[in-house]
Amino acid sequence: MSTTLGDMPEPAAAASILSPSPRPSGGLRFAYNTNGAANHRLSDAIALIAVAGYDGVALTLDHHHLDPLEDGWVQRTEALARDLHARNLGCVIETGARFLLDPRRKHEPTLLTPHAEGRARRVAFLQRAVEIGQILGAEAVSFWAGVPLPGVDRGEAAEWLVEGVEQVLDHAAARGVTAALEPEPGMLVETLDDYALLQARLPQLKLALDLGHCLVTQEREPAAAVGEFAAQLGTVAIEDMRRGDHTHLPFGEGDMDIPACLDALEAIGFARLVCVELSRESHRADRIIPQSLDWLLRCREERTA
Repeated sequence: MSTTLGDMPEPAAAASILSPSPRPSGGLRFAYNTNGAANHRLSDAIALIAVAGYDGVALTLDHHHLDPLEDGWVQRTEALARDLHARNLGCVIETGARFLLDPRRKHEPTLLTPHAEGRARRVAFLQRAVEIGQILGAEAVSFWAGVPLPGVDRGEAAEWLVEGVEQVLDHAAARGVTAALEPEPGMLVETLDDYALLQARLPQLKLALDLGHCLVTQEREPAAAVGEFAAQLGTVAIEDMRRGDHTHLPFGEGDMDIPACLDALEAIGFARLVCVELSRESHRADRIIPQSLDWLLRCREERTA
């Protein structure tokens, strides 16, 4: 079933206000997630990320950040690709916007929605994200399973999930894009063990590992998860987090052993972007964006001193 994603008018492009600065060379590569710059125009957010010295952008597709539902998305994506290339920035595509597909229900529809039409709409959105990722040369497109609605049988939801993920994976494989599923606290695929069960049925499915989520579910230590799932990693998100509390925190405010996580990533030779995700910090993005990278780089310098 084909699904139309939208026919709204194309917004005017915002002009960049800053120029790129040199990236740190060698070692891990860091990106910043645009869901932590929700009060900025996308062009301004990217400029801030570039000038701070990041190696890439984790682009959360949203109504105000490269809306994939509006006409003209191809042209706007191509313009963004030129901007990222000029700034020497890599890219990861994130698909966790809260009300992009339904203004009244957070994150709905999902791959687990009881109505086939709703599931098809989510699949179509993820396929559009893959197409955007192809144009941008994204390292990965990250997505999650969703939460089963009340009354939905979890076994039936699991079959819907496999069906939907297969469609996304086929679309991604045809375009040379890595599709990676993120275990998310409270969702059907919540833990790394849940991911492993799904990946056993869909071997080509990569893992989008949010290191903080390991502390929320308390299933594994984050650094240990890096080593265990090294071969499956498609992308990695990092932030600080308290045990059992799904709140993304600035570095130094939670229980995460960030140096151990960075050591683990270096030990496996992780060459993809490590994406800082601070979705609650948009009100002070102008400060948190540079401060977060400074914190990570100081952490590495102290570790190697």
